[in-house]
Amino acid sequence: MLERLKRLILGSPRDIEDPELFHRISLIAFLAWVGLGADGLSSSCYGPEESFKVLGVHTGLAVFIAAATALTVFIIAYAYSRVIEHFPFGGGGYTVATKLLGPSFGLVSGCALLADYFLTITVSIVSGTDAFFSFLPPGMAHWKLAVETALLILMTLMNLRGIKESIQILAPIFLLFLITHATLIFGTFFLHARTLPKITGQVGANLGSSLATLGLAGMSAVFLHAYAMGAGTYTGIEAVSNGLQIMREPKVETGKKTMFYMAVSLAVTAGGIILCYLLVDAKPVPGRTMNAVLTSLFIARAGLSGTWAGHAFIITTLVAEAALLVIAAQAGFVDGPRIMANMAHDSWMPHRFGTLSDRLTVQDGVLVMAIASLFLLWDTHGDITTLVVMYSINVFVTFSLTQAAMIRFWLRGRKTKPDWKNKISIHVLGFVLCAGMLVLNMVIKFAEGGWETMLITSGIIAMCLLIRAHYQAVKRRLSRLDDILTALPESPEAANSPTLDPKAPTAVVLVGGYGGLGIHSLLAIQRLFPNYFKNFIFISVGVIDSASFHGVGAVDDLRQRTEDSLKHYVELARSLGLAADYRLGVSTEVVEEAERLSLEISREYPRSVVFAGKLVFEQERWFQRVLHNETGYQLQRRLQFSGINTMVLPVRVLSGAPAKAAA
Repeated sequence: MLERLKRLILGSPRDIEDPELFHRISLIAFLAWVGLGADGLSSSCYGPEESFKVLGVHTGLAVFIAAATALTVFIIAYAYSRVIEHFPFGGGGYTVATKLLGPSFGLVSGCALLADYFLTITVSIVSGTDAFFSFLPPGMAHWKLAVETALLILMTLMNLRGIKESIQILAPIFLLFLITHATLIFGTFFLHARTLPKITGQVGANLGSSLATLGLAGMSAVFLHAYAMGAGTYTGIEAVSNGLQIMREPKVETGKKTMFYMAVSLAVTAGGIILCYLLVDAKPVPGRTMNAVLTSLFIARAGLSGTWAGHAFIITTLVAEAALLVIAAQAGFVDGPRIMANMAHDSWMPHRFGTLSDRLTVQDGVLVMAIASLFLLWDTHGDITTLVVMYSINVFVTFSLTQAAMIRFWLRGRKTKPDWKNKISIHVLGFVLCAGMLVLNMVIKFAEGGWETMLITSGIIAMCLLIRAHYQAVKRRLSRLDDILTALPESPEAANSPTLDPKAPTAVVLVGGYGGLGIHSLLAIQRLFPNYFKNFIFISVGVIDSASFHGVGAVDDLRQRTEDSLKHYVELARSLGLAADYRLGVSTEVVEEAERLSLEISREYPRSVVFAGKLVFEQERWFQRVLHNETGYQLQRRLQFSGINTMVLPVRVLSGAPAKAAA
């Protein structure tokens, strides 16, 4: 029943052998814009508002804020387009910082992005729910947290089902937002076209008054404060370069096209809304967003106040805003797990975060993002003010490190790349903007709650350091086993190895890549059961994970690498005078595929016993079960239930010493 329910909600497994699979699940530029651009575009619902409110009576500066906002969007987007060209397999800020600045900088960039994506999901859902509840009676406010929790669970299930499926469901909301806000912005400009000279004169008078009152330094301070408070506008721009893995081939072209769509839509919407505030002389109204005020003033100017058409447009525009704010959480669910998978590949995170489900989603990463966001939601009781203060700091850490890394890239290549000065200029400008924004946000928002974001990020960094230290310690202790066992000399009897006998006792050995652990299993079987097993069949499962699933040829490449490793084991066994062969499979799940292979072999070789290896630590800890898989034990339970004898061979990992094989 549970399995049927799971398939009903998440869908049936995907066939990774299907050559058309990647084409069907990858995203064209438009869908990538919907899935990854919603985060950036939704920020126009609160970023411009925060900037305009800070201006107070100095509204003449709004023209410069609008220009600075649009220019910043284009600069950051263009800089990330250059990143896409040089890092076509995704990873964004984490991969760039790791490869060009070093693992430590990559760790900081990755952890900052993770914390930012946790907050992206929470802020998006909370702000969208706030917008919905603004239409409802105040007495229903106590239901808000429950609704936010339900929305978070719903989006989690959608992303467990598949990224493309979830984006296709959300696409109509995205399009509705674009249509209503394009009408709002361009309609406001059209309705005020005749009064532009008068408004221009008022802006000039306001600037003159501000200069006389504050002085140049004071005006600059107000401008910088307003510019910094609108920093949330730029969150989400990096999402495209982080999510290139899921884009349609050619990835670079699709990614750059998506980035262009995102930059234009965000710059026009954010900059246009700020100018519209100025044109209609919008003032903050308690209990209403500035966009709600703007929409009402637009309808009044159009002469549609009190009509069904005017009322319908206001409701549709604000509902589209609220819905887009909710689906902006999609960027966190798409890119957050991808960042975790890349970090897991480098052992900063548990390796299981790099695995894919049978629906080819980064299932564990999606669940962790959901749990972390749920914790933030409940911890803050859905208070958007607290969450927004925590937001938009970390993303500029990653922005700054990415631009610094690209500066270093071009400086290193200046002798071989004649156009390096032209290429490096955009990254220098981007670094100055992003680093300046980071400093401004840290200074302005630190005491208001920005310190919480830094504390969370520091905690993630500390956790990653401990995880990597554990993996490196285990690797060091296993290295001697590899050095010794992989150097075994070949026997001259290799050419005269016996043939397989289906009626003879058969050892089925589950192995990974060619190395000490697999060789240890072979020798341990010989030591435990001297001269008993006449056949040795090595099985291995090539695991399609987030790091390896880049395109159509990924499955074939993985199959070839897996087969090459198995051939090494067969050659070694035959060199020892043993009859040997191999079987292989490619899957996202080791245990299920290994079980299938073992059952097939048991039908062909009825007297078979399956052997699997397992790391055993001197002092067992709970986190070791999280960091290391239990493949051997899981396979043993399944096969024994099917009546097949299975044995787990332990490899002891002693503290402070190299690994030892245990009989």
